[in-house]
Amino acid sequence: MHQRIIQEIPGVEGEEILMVNELTKEMSNESFRTFSRIYSGKRKSSEIILVLTILGFFGVAGIQRIITGEIGLGILYLFTAGLCFIGTIVDLVNYKRISLEYNQKMAVESVAITQSLMNQ
Repeated sequence: MHQRIIQEIPGVEGEEILMVNELTKEMSNESFRTFSRIYSGKRKSSEIILVLTILGFFGVAGIQRIITGEIGLGILYLFTAGLCFIGTIVDLVNYKRISLEYNQKMAVESVAITQSLMNQ
């Protein structure tokens, strides 16, 4: 099952594989392919989050929060230079957690979309 996830969803990582496996274990192959297409378009890789967090040190703080749906926090970071760089440093340490939490939300949303498409 993990091999199918790795093949269908490029860039999927550790805990994310386990989470996707748990959400899709009852899906047929056709449903899983639909899910993987939807989810691949929605997920953000931890490398993207890391690069955007590093950009926070050069005057564009908060972009990593904005693209993960935390608009308010992203705008706050933008206007306060990443809360005087402290928030940006914390995000730099926790970039994988930020990515995983966002991807969990997107996986649940992708499952719901897949189920509604398959029930039509």
